[in-house]
Amino acid sequence: MSETIKIMTNRIKPFLRWAGGKRWLVKSISNFLPKEFNNYHEPFLGGASIFLHLKSNNLISGDSFLSDSNEELINAYEQIKQYPEVIIKELKKLKNTKENYYRIRSWIPRTSQKKAARFIYLNKTSFNGIYRVNLKGEYNVPYGFKETKDLFEFENILNISKILNQGVNVECNDFFSVMDNVQGKDLVFLDPPYTVAHENNGFIKYNQKIFLWEDQERLFQLLQEINQKGAYYILTNAAHKNINTLFSKIGSMHQVQRSSNIGGKGAKRTKVNEFIFTNIKI
Repeated sequence: MSETIKIMTNRIKPFLRWAGGKRWLVKSISNFLPKEFNNYHEPFLGGASIFLHLKSNNLISGDSFLSDSNEELINAYEQIKQYPEVIIKELKKLKNTKENYYRIRSWIPRTSQKKAARFIYLNKTSFNGIYRVNLKGEYNVPYGFKETKDLFEFENILNISKILNQGVNVECNDFFSVMDNVQGKDLVFLDPPYTVAHENNGFIKYNQKIFLWEDQERLFQLLQEINQKGAYYILTNAAHKNINTLFSKIGSMHQVQRSSNIGGKGAKRTKVNEFIFTNIKI
């Protein structure tokens, strides 16, 4: 990695507010990493907290394969990778007010760059950064009344663009497609939408619509294939007995605690347990 990226390390962070994101895991992810690995894979990309942490700290020596099934999300990454200055220019046109928010929410952009800018704008100004669409596929999250002088953090977007241009592949795919590129000694980090309600996580009802229990079973099959390839995996999931029963059939389970980060204004913040499953000897 270049000296420029090394200097920017402490300033690089996700450009999105992603419900269920793994910023809380960044400080302890080193406890679960193998001593060394080849390429890096992340098929539930979301806000990319773990990837950005690993990549900006020179912990990924090979190529990176990032993917997600959310087309708008992946388009945002692709446009930031290729046209960061254009995205910044478009974002500067969008004002953070309630009136503008609902106007932009109903807007249908024609170019990929404008679509990316709209997606980032709505994510940063909506209620809790939740991505939710109705049956017609229309984004329907209400305005979040989030006020800050540096809402979009343009310097961070430029830094992320530089990182994404260093051996990083970004695609829109179903998570099982990760196996198209996984080889022995690679590392696969998996952070799926949580299906089973656990403790105080109020985001689960929504996720049940986009990630069924059958998807959790497919995810277990994926871990088996990763294992057979001789690659490493780290999987985060809800702390629930059914999840433990399913994923403890291979590898090992570790319970970790985090602060709850889903809730409206004035919501009570509580501690939530989560599971980490891995075939890495710790």
